[in-house]
Amino acid sequence: MLTLRERLSGGLLGLLVGDALGVPYEFHSRSALPPSTEIAFTPPAKFRRSHSSVPPGTWSDDGAQALCLLSTLLDRGGLDLWHFSENVLRWYRDGDFTPDQRRFDCGLQTAAAFECLENGTPPDRSGPCEEEDNGNGSLMRVLPLALWHSGSDAELYADARCQSLVTHGHLRSQLCCAFYVLWARQLLRGERDGWDAAAEKLLALTRSDGDFAREAKFILAATNRNSACGSGYVLNSLWSARIAMDESNYAAVVRTAVSFGNDTDTTACIAGGLAGIREGFHAIPEVWCRSLRGRSVYQPLLDRLLAGAGA
Repeated sequence: MLTLRERLSGGLLGLLVGDALGVPYEFHSRSALPPSTEIAFTPPAKFRRSHSSVPPGTWSDDGAQALCLLSTLLDRGGLDLWHFSENVLRWYRDGDFTPDQRRFDCGLQTAAAFECLENGTPPDRSGPCEEEDNGNGSLMRVLPLALWHSGSDAELYADARCQSLVTHGHLRSQLCCAFYVLWARQLLRGERDGWDAAAEKLLALTRSDGDFAREAKFILAATNRNSACGSGYVLNSLWSARIAMDESNYAAVVRTAVSFGNDTDTTACIAGGLAGIREGFHAIPEVWCRSLRGRSVYQPLLDRLLAGAGA
């Protein structure tokens, strides 16, 4: 049985490693990618890398915003949207929470939300909230809530929805984030799969409101599996991670996530955090852990997370 320490460390490192693994392959179609077994921090020589100026082993906006959220939880003892907004704006403006103090990527909806924040919009209203605004920018960063949270499922659900509002205000994005952290919580408790138990909890938490209940059922519909393709659409990202998690070990999960193509860093980030929880820190290939850049950035936050959990 894995210890809590192994699962918490695996979750955060699994997220960062998955993100970094996917960075060189972003924006490529599935057919343009190398074979899954050749997917590594440094792609094969003839492959045209995305973000060619970014050193291998560097996480993207996904990992940076996840660290922004974790920092807020640790500094404030809970979810403080104003503090979190300050953190993400420091990342956006100055490259904080990155290995090189350099931001090289940001989604369009997230950038629009940050413009609203900078113009004085409160963080619970800054995220675009139309149906076409359901990118994966709040889902990719929400895992630290599950790693840090010791409250009830209802409190975790509410916090996950709330943190989404800063950049993605539509109910679909909120509920995808809520389901994801409920799923992660089941894995933290030692379940091998956890999807069905998390689904039951989401349906129970949304049952009293018709709009919420309908949206939850839409998100969980098994037919979503058929359209999973690693895109930047929040529902597609969730289901792409679901398929990747059918693999039996960490490396296979994140390589499968990258192999979808398209938004490779985010799919591998979302799936990698879950696989890291399920398999534990030691299941992440040592060469990837050694090659992950920015240890001075993430390690103090991880140490504080583990100390706070008594792990």
